[in-house]
Amino acid sequence: MTARQGPRTAPPPPRQVAIVAFAQTDHRPDTTEASETELLMPVLHQVLAQVRLTAADIDFTCSGSCDYLAGRAFSFTLALDGVGAWPPISESHVEMDGAWALHEAWVKLLTGRADTALVYAYGKSSAGDLRAVLTRSLDPYHLAPLWPDPVALAALQTQALIDQGATDEPALARIAARNRTAATANPHAQLAGSPPPERLLAEEYLLRPLRRHDCPPIGDGAAAVVLAAGDTARRLCARPAWIRGIDHRVEPHGLGVRDLTDSPSTRLAARHAGFFEAPVDTAELHAPFTAQEVVLRRALDLPEDGAVTVNPSGGALAANPVMATGLIRLGEAATRIHQGRSRRALAHATSGPCLQHNLVAVLEAEPT
Repeated sequence: MTARQGPRTAPPPPRQVAIVAFAQTDHRPDTTEASETELLMPVLHQVLAQVRLTAADIDFTCSGSCDYLAGRAFSFTLALDGVGAWPPISESHVEMDGAWALHEAWVKLLTGRADTALVYAYGKSSAGDLRAVLTRSLDPYHLAPLWPDPVALAALQTQALIDQGATDEPALARIAARNRTAATANPHAQLAGSPPPERLLAEEYLLRPLRRHDCPPIGDGAAAVVLAAGDTARRLCARPAWIRGIDHRVEPHGLGVRDLTDSPSTRLAARHAGFFEAPVDTAELHAPFTAQEVVLRRALDLPEDGAVTVNPSGGALAANPVMATGLIRLGEAATRIHQGRSRRALAHATSGPCLQHNLVAVLEAEPT
């Protein structure tokens, strides 16, 4: 005989995790006078002060950066001096934008192995030739030997959209003007304010069909967020930005087998993150080039009627500290919720050439 089984109990609901604090540097074209650690430390102090915690109170720390920018292996270990790694801490690192570090920390908190996490990212693009450095992310057999830089690849993507009839140069100028005009309200932006679109179109081409306004600024910067779970998040923050869903997907490495006018990885990540289940009022898109905003809007079915405020911070066209730009999109979206200016927001991050790898997060305010 078998023992009588008792009534089955429903599994506990999944843990809820929120962004409870966000801080970033003032992004500048050159910070030669400061090391990565000196660039990062004020941001770490600021983000922890917002929630009245110290580094010793944090259960898990995760960072995102790129050794290619620093020009030395394991450069992230030096940045740990800004955090304080003694006594020993629980720490991890991703060789990617900090948005992916946030994803790792989010998973850690979901498992219940931590209640709080510090996530940070930084990049000093001024240390070398950024356009040359980023060619190293290409396929090493077919593309990298040709040295096509990100601007050249973005020009190909932009021309494909124009040939398809999905956009034109005046529309791209309007995207640039809107983003950089929005950045006038962002004290951390590297570029803020813009001439009218017709004046932008009078400028010389940088690489046809791209003009200077179609491309992101090159600069240095850092950002950090604090994550917390459940009641800890409510204790630390009056209006937590709850991460209701987050997912990331990657497309083939070879540009020749991709449709550069579409982003199926963004669409799939958004679906798995629950983005299409309800409307959003804010979208922070990691679109370093104007044409990439066109691609992302189409993939996400974002309306053009102003119902969704896109890049109120100015986006990557206003500040693009490589390896921190995606994390900043998450932080900016969360800040809108912290301030009561958004109820449901989308944050997007990208990595690789022509929107190869994409992460989408859906943030929500506390239900009323």
